Amino acid sequence: MSKHHGKHRRDQPPGETSSSALQRDVSHRKTGKVAGVDPILAPAATGIVTVRPGTRCDLGSIDADAGGGLDKEAAKAVLATERARIAALQERLYAEHARSLLVVFQAIDTGGKDGSIRAVFEGVNPQGCRVWSFKVPSAEESDHDFLWRYHAKAPARGMITVFNRSHYEDVLVVRVKDLVAEPVWRARYAQINDFERMLSASGTTVLKFFLHISKDEQRERLEARIADPDKHWKFDPADLVERKAWNAYQAAFADALTECSTPQAPWHVVPANRKWYRNLLVARTIADTLEAMDPRFPRAQADISGLTVPD
Repeated sequence: MSKHHGKHRRDQPPGETSSSALQRDVSHRKTGKVAGVDPILAPAATGIVTVRPGTRCDLGSIDADAGGGLDKEAAKAVLATERARIAALQERLYAEHARSLLVVFQAIDTGGKDGSIRAVFEGVNPQGCRVWSFKVPSAEESDHDFLWRYHAKAPARGMITVFNRSHYEDVLVVRVKDLVAEPVWRARYAQINDFERMLSASGTTVLKFFLHISKDEQRERLEARIADPDKHWKFDPADLVERKAWNAYQAAFADALTECSTPQAPWHVVPANRKWYRNLLVARTIADTLEAMDPRFPRAQADISGLTVPD
């Protein structure tokens, strides 16, 4: 069930799949519609674990194989409904041109970032949505502070922006691979929190998902890539080297989720072994967040009801 880490978040049956439940009235906390106010957030979908600010995230206690008691085919049908909600609300957000949404995805290799983005944002107008993937920094990016390249891609008003990997790489990979000194990456937790607080105060809602898979699941996904010639392009032999650092990455993820789950931008841990369940949880949470933001079409500049189109 949906909860803060160790605490319930929503009173809702875990097996809810009916169409009527999809149209439920959610009591949203609306705190304002312009820059300079507290963020507009919604509770995460039932099945997600939200890391409560100030508490320790224990990934080992979260079941990556959870399925919420749902049927796979029924869940896929529900996903289509959630995607339609996202598409409709995105159109209103774009037209309103007042606020924006930043969606952050982090996961270990094969965790499902690409698949989640593809499944959840299907049908969303690309005019109002951007996806950015962050790889090894370029020479120019390395000549700036570590947040520079991420801030440059933050969403403009009216936009949904998706980070496929994000500024958290600079407290994850750099830590595990010992690319910078520990005092440097430790200081970045507070710098990231300040960055996200600034975005939030400027009218950007920050929604962060950690896609949580098990070590056994990662092995199966890597083996599937090796076995299928059509998936060879997705396989990098370096992934096998990275897998040896599984425990180090899990520790780094847990620390990042602990240190950077804040009231304005909490971390949501998504059970991600079951792709169809992962997609549903992410889509519902994004749709609920947009609904809580309550974007509205702007009023017409003048009454046009009496106008006629000439021949």
